[in-house]
Amino acid sequence: MKELPAHVGIIMDGNGRWAKKRGLPRSAGHAAGAAVFKTIVRYCSKIGIRHLTVYAFSTENWKRPQDEVLTLMKLFKQYLSDALTNFLDENIQVRFLGDETAFDPRLRELIDETAEVSKNRTGMVLNIALNYGGRAEILNAAKLLAQDVQDGVLSPEKIDEKAFSQKLYTAGQPDPDLIIRPSGEKRISNFLLWQSAYSEFIFMDILWPDFRPEDLDRALELYAARNRRFGGI
Repeated sequence: MKELPAHVGIIMDGNGRWAKKRGLPRSAGHAAGAAVFKTIVRYCSKIGIRHLTVYAFSTENWKRPQDEVLTLMKLFKQYLSDALTNFLDENIQVRFLGDETAFDPRLRELIDETAEVSKNRTGMVLNIALNYGGRAEILNAAKLLAQDVQDGVLSPEKIDEKAFSQKLYTAGQPDPDLIIRPSGEKRISNFLLWQSAYSEFIFMDILWPDFRPEDLDRALELYAARNRRFGGI
């Protein structure tokens, strides 16, 4: 395979439609999507992706029916519990992007414990975007910078793109080179708005529960064939 992107973002979309096509409850689609998530994470780590960011739950997803939200919360807890007990040998550092304060105490505890246990791992960095929204992230960064100015530790003229980036959830990580969205939808849905300024986007007509490593390989091949100029010639 040609040169890999250092950072890949994936908008995991299509679980509900996958279930509907099969006459199943939406919860079945989310369970199938969670299984695919585990497979793709391990595959990305295996082939040498250094940073992977997955969009798991957006700030807008709270608007979904309560039973669906509860199902998703249960799946998140199950994944994190599995990660703490069954994935101890995985050299993957797990970080979380988003506002954790809206989650129940047990989920927040699992989030903190997973991040703590994996923080010294040297392999792929897995960013899980939970209760995440790009606009909210930008607003939060702006508030943090404003507080620094108010506290006298930063002057306004020192605020530049680097200073702003250091206040984002992804501080210290490269911006995504490639963002993949399965499901046939062609929008970014408030995902990594600042960081994706020069990302390559690939939209795929496949629902997330049907996404396989070979689909990721196809996206990576399409990415490798593109000429990235970053505004140059």
